[in-house]
Amino acid sequence: MSDDTIMRDASTFGWDDEPAADRRQPPAEVMSVSELTLCVKEHLETRFADVWVSGEISNLVRASSGHIYLSLKDDEAVMRAVIWRGARQTLAIDPVDGLEVICHGRLEVYPPRGTYQLTIDRLHAVGTGTLEARLRALHQLLEREGLFAPARKRPIPLFPRRIALVTSPTGAAIADFLTTLRGRWTSSEVIVVPARVQGAGAAEELAAALGLAAQLEPRPDVVALVRGGGSLEDLWAFNEEVLVRAVAASPIPIVCGVGHEIDVSLADLAADRRALTPTDAAVQVSPDGRQLAAQLDAFGPRLRAALVRRIDSSRERIGQLARSRFFAEPERLIRDRRAALTDQAGRLRRLTLATVDRARERLAAAAARLDANSPLKVLARGYSVTQRADGQAVLTSAADATPGMEIVTHLAYGRLWSRVERTSLDGHT
Repeated sequence: MSDDTIMRDASTFGWDDEPAADRRQPPAEVMSVSELTLCVKEHLETRFADVWVSGEISNLVRASSGHIYLSLKDDEAVMRAVIWRGARQTLAIDPVDGLEVICHGRLEVYPPRGTYQLTIDRLHAVGTGTLEARLRALHQLLEREGLFAPARKRPIPLFPRRIALVTSPTGAAIADFLTTLRGRWTSSEVIVVPARVQGAGAAEELAAALGLAAQLEPRPDVVALVRGGGSLEDLWAFNEEVLVRAVAASPIPIVCGVGHEIDVSLADLAADRRALTPTDAAVQVSPDGRQLAAQLDAFGPRLRAALVRRIDSSRERIGQLARSRFFAEPERLIRDRRAALTDQAGRLRRLTLATVDRARERLAAAAARLDANSPLKVLARGYSVTQRADGQAVLTSAADATPGMEIVTHLAYGRLWSRVERTSLDGHT
């Protein structure tokens, strides 16, 4: 650096005319920290009141007050930034760590700390690459959890009495939906549950609207979640995890019609049925009244022809019955039935008597066999039964008796009481 350059820099502070020995002394007028900071604040905030900045979001913190604090960084620098609660609804997407963004705002200096920050009022993703990467990652996560499984899809009622319409009350989607629905079916009551469909916080509002729709009394038969077309960034709320999970958890079947035919959101995949557009969503939740009326008109002649055939068939059947013997000769039919009953009664009586005779014969044969084997018959042939006089045991051997024992002998006719004199087992006394 040349001496001239040094002198020019020194002149900035008013030291160029002072002797060299006095240059280490401060000038007569010295600015305080707050005065200097105020000058910097006025200069920066005036100079950078309308700037666009690109960078990567990091260190994001969502305060309980609703404000969002974050940092923007690139390869060489980092700066602080803030999104005030009131500005959050103007953002195209919700900020998250690692997202490459372009944001608009103004520089503000915070004198108590001597720092500056960017106050953001608009924020957009850089291209679609980052958003698509986030979309693929979330899709894989929710698919593994089964939120998109066909088995969990529920049928849509054919004739809904109440339809909850979750959408923005000021967008074109609500007009398209209602116009199509009125042209097809006018018997359904439509309850509009308003919510923002774009920007930061829109996903939370839509999820809350679905919860509110489920609490309506009487409960709606189906929910239509619709939004018009737009870019991936415009439709991003329908790819937010909080809304996709709310769609999957809804106790009411949901038809989701977001964007155009080529737009497919994660909310579409989690819904019970995907509609190509808001107009198609109205078609999905309602029958075609004109087609039903045409079908009813076509059914009229067919119904009349079927009734005529039924009447003719019944008339022919009645004519056959009138010509039958039952109506021509009822007395003869009664006589025939009486004769048949008399014949059946005779057969039953004969069968009963024969059965009784066979049973009597079997009973007599059994009694004869029993009598032949009676112990009394054995006694009648000269045999007897001897037992102790106390009746406790029958004597089958002389060894069972002792001299002096009283015994009782049973004969065919009567009994004998006696006393044992002596006993013998071999035929000798």
